[in-house]
Amino acid sequence: MVFNTNFSLLYSDIPVPDVFFTEYLPSLESDFVKVYIYCVFICKHQKNMSSAAIAKKLELQPARVKEALVRLEELGLISRGTNESVITLIDLKEKEIKKLYRPKTTSDPDDVALSTERSKKRSRFISSINNAFFQGLMSPSWYTDIDAWFDKYEFEEDVMYALFKHCSDYKGLSRQYITRVADNWHSKNIRNSFDLDRYSLESQKIKDIRGQILKKLRRQGYLTEYEDAYVEQWVVEFGYEFEIIELALRRTTSAHSPSFEYINKIITSWHEKGYRTKEEILAADEDRKTAAANKSSPRTSAAPQKGNLKQRKYTDEDFEKLYKV
Repeated sequence: MVFNTNFSLLYSDIPVPDVFFTEYLPSLESDFVKVYIYCVFICKHQKNMSSAAIAKKLELQPARVKEALVRLEELGLISRGTNESVITLIDLKEKEIKKLYRPKTTSDPDDVALSTERSKKRSRFISSINNAFFQGLMSPSWYTDIDAWFDKYEFEEDVMYALFKHCSDYKGLSRQYITRVADNWHSKNIRNSFDLDRYSLESQKIKDIRGQILKKLRRQGYLTEYEDAYVEQWVVEFGYEFEIIELALRRTTSAHSPSFEYINKIITSWHEKGYRTKEEILAADEDRKTAAANKSSPRTSAAPQKGNLKQRKYTDEDFEKLYKV
């Protein structure tokens, strides 16, 4: 017995799971989305088509289609055989279910109760993340990711919420960007709201001083990553205000080719010598100038002005000669 369908393309459609739109669409380039949707269409009708034919149909360059197929394979949307002539679509629903599945293990009853209560609290919090930043359409895999980030970074809930708020306001909610920011916060020993407030104040201070440095150097745009690292060290590790950094900037006027490395050497030397204020640095400069002046003009012993010539002695005969004509 053979079953067959005879639907016209006019009444047909292709199934694309919602998880594609929540998980993959935001980070895919538009051309890659076109290629994926067309691959779903071809697979449904079991058609043979080369990448060149796909490129022609979609009005794309053949190299662009090949690039799209590579990217789709990297994301786990498709798989290709060894000869790359067979393309298989990955079942995204099954893939996400496997992500969510965790094998059960035996546990102590007290641990189970504690874990259950924590899971309920964390689930409520993650739901608030879903409503605040995903309009209630967050993919289920985000739940496992956020749960894992709690364990990895040891963030409290308010810090985790601030993490999503920060990423949403700046570059968007991609996993790569969130992970990069979370790694940075964790390296700064941020765990709770007090740590985050401290970091925020430091960041604002660094931002203000960075702007003043750019203004003094008459530079447009931004500092490089390495120059930013210098500024952060001067402000956070050394604890220097801009007035001290400005002293170092002024000394670049006499340098042949001033650079941040040159400025850093000056400021680091001050830190190593224990200078904490602008006044201490200026006083040290004066002492150095005085010592240099004394060294360049050595002292000479003063000659006595009285009794320094041998007096001539006169006799009576000498006086008589004076009066003789």
